[in-house]
Amino acid sequence: MIMVTGANGQLASPTLAHLAERGIPAIGGTRTPAEGQRRLDFDDPTTLDLTGISTLVLVSAGYAEDDLVIARHQAALDAAVRDGVDHVIYTSLTTAGDHLGFALAHRATEQLIKASGLAWTILRNGLYAELFGALIAWTPNGLESPFGSGRLAAVARTDLAAATATIAATPESHLNQTYDLVGTPISANDVAAHLGVPHRTLDLADYRSRLLADPTLLPFQPAMLASIATTIRHGFLATTTPDLTTLLNRPPTDPTTIAANTTSALSAKLSPAVRPHSSGDRASVS
Repeated sequence: MIMVTGANGQLASPTLAHLAERGIPAIGGTRTPAEGQRRLDFDDPTTLDLTGISTLVLVSAGYAEDDLVIARHQAALDAAVRDGVDHVIYTSLTTAGDHLGFALAHRATEQLIKASGLAWTILRNGLYAELFGALIAWTPNGLESPFGSGRLAAVARTDLAAATATIAATPESHLNQTYDLVGTPISANDVAAHLGVPHRTLDLADYRSRLLADPTLLPFQPAMLASIATTIRHGFLATTTPDLTTLLNRPPTDPTTIAANTTSALSAKLSPAVRPHSSGDRASVS
């Protein structure tokens, strides 16, 4: 049996859906299980029951400080060893992402997995095209972002889910392999052109000041988001590989369209005074 952790999350949920479409038995593990799911809380060792699980898809529990993330992953791996799991598939971070502020927890987890004695496959996932689109903001004069003309090898979340399901279906075919799952490099200028509006670049100091002033962000998030901005802006996340195309057996989904659709969906929530009224914008929203 396959278990996918974080079952209600934005990557695990479509992974489970892809497995179901293929008729492959799988179960979701989550803190708040629905019917047919298993309660799994990395912060509560009494819930870490992996009996009957042969393949564990460990979706990164990266929404916290590094020490907590690493402790959560260690607890899951300890349970996997104890309960006889054969293979762990970990959703890590693209190789090009070592400059990002949240890379350390991923690389530390990769080391823990390799030291665990479990068979493993590591998926070094690129940043989501959906995230890229969400970090590009509307203004009355078009789009603005801190990314400049820097390019990101962005990838659609659904493509990562499909690739994960492919590996989980036959993990023995991907034994002790690391895949760099990145897409076609795109820029904020590409997103703006797709929407038919201008794009203005924010200074990194201005961007950081805005992040620090945002009361909705957790303490670790401003530094994390600022690291995304400068790493894209200065060309460190533009590297692509053929791994995703190979696993999908098709070209990846166009990340510009995904990012632009996300940006447009966010614009629809803004007042008419903020959202630009261009034909490109209206067409994309519809």
